Amino acid sequence: MSRTKAKPKLVPFDAARYLTNGAAVAEYMTAALETGDPDFLLLALADVARARGMAQVAKDAGLGRESLYKALAPGAKPRYETVMKVVRALGVQLTARAS
Repeated sequence: MSRTKAKPKLVPFDAARYLTNGAAVAEYMTAALETGDPDFLLLALADVARARGMAQVAKDAGLGRESLYKALAPGAKPRYETVMKVVRALGVQLTARAS
């Protein structure tokens, strides 16, 4: 009788699962901004929005849920105004500091 080991099941990493408090969100958003990559910033905003609930964030931002998904999709080019609506709806402040 041979026993076969079951392969461990890996689940895709989902940052939203770890964004459970303001400090984690602030650290994540700071890291995203420091990359200088606009697509990564949109990804980070999408992760935070999913952690907070996309429908609620869309409502708070004055956007439709589908519009929010489209605005935060990789490669999207949302307007500055849209990004700032989402940022405010998430309760996040983007700050600048001298390097």
